Amino acid sequence: MTTGQMHPGQYPIDSDLVRRLVAGQFPQWAGLAVERIPSGGTVNAMYRLGDGMAVRLPLLEDGAEDVALEREWLPRLGPRLPAAVPEVLGEGVPAEGYPWAWSVYRWLPGENPEAEALSEPLLLAEDLAGFVRAMRKVALPGAPKAYRGGPLASLDAETRAAIEELRGIPQEGVDCDAVAAVWEEALRAPDPDGAPVWLHADLMPGNLLVDGGRLTAVIDFGCTGVGDPACDLFPAWNLLPSDAREVFREALGVDDAAWARGRGRTLSQALIALPYYRRTNPAMARNARHVIRAVLGEL
Repeated sequence: MTTGQMHPGQYPIDSDLVRRLVAGQFPQWAGLAVERIPSGGTVNAMYRLGDGMAVRLPLLEDGAEDVALEREWLPRLGPRLPAAVPEVLGEGVPAEGYPWAWSVYRWLPGENPEAEALSEPLLLAEDLAGFVRAMRKVALPGAPKAYRGGPLASLDAETRAAIEELRGIPQEGVDCDAVAAVWEEALRAPDPDGAPVWLHADLMPGNLLVDGGRLTAVIDFGCTGVGDPACDLFPAWNLLPSDAREVFREALGVDDAAWARGRGRTLSQALIALPYYRRTNPAMARNARHVIRAVLGEL
């Protein structure tokens, strides 16, 4: 859960605003209970609406683009995937001073998995690999480029800047020389030699729902599109313990080059997130620390 404003220019959203937006645009749902959902998300605010729905509102202008992306692609992707995905029930528009499009979704039951507290890590690894395989098999024309799907080198400047920033935060205890070496290794890995594949591109624990330790749903497709297959290897380090990590890798048949790129991409995200969110988003900061430990522990 966040503990303060995460971003400059973040729009102030509260329950009263959500009630007014719903009542003004979806009067059939006016009067239903509105409750903020504690979340480590960084782009959207989430509110439960009654028992069976959720309202998702971008915090920033950049997030408004994700709304249109999900409305266009989720109905096409959903039938092709082995886990449930969000279903848009209402398409909200700017109103009440709120400047961007927003959506009402069907409520998806389950809970976010927690690294180091998984009840069925090996089975979850197989479930995640099945989801990634299904994404890769999607063949829909006109696919957008995934938010994180481009060349690894495009992340270089921001990743190196984050490493230098962490050198100035000794209380975090990050071995900056070690993570820099991992990043250099990832940059040396060959680029993918096949066509870009469909990706979720943001397989963070907060975007996964489990029940009884098994994957039931994947949410937040705001980064989806086509790109480097290594982008969807994030759970190997941000969630799975070492034995389940190997199950995940074997199930996907990941070669050494893709594994190095995936590890580098996951590490890059963590290195950038940690100094940015360490005071405002404990969930993101905690997972970033977990990734750094997992990556260095693997090596």
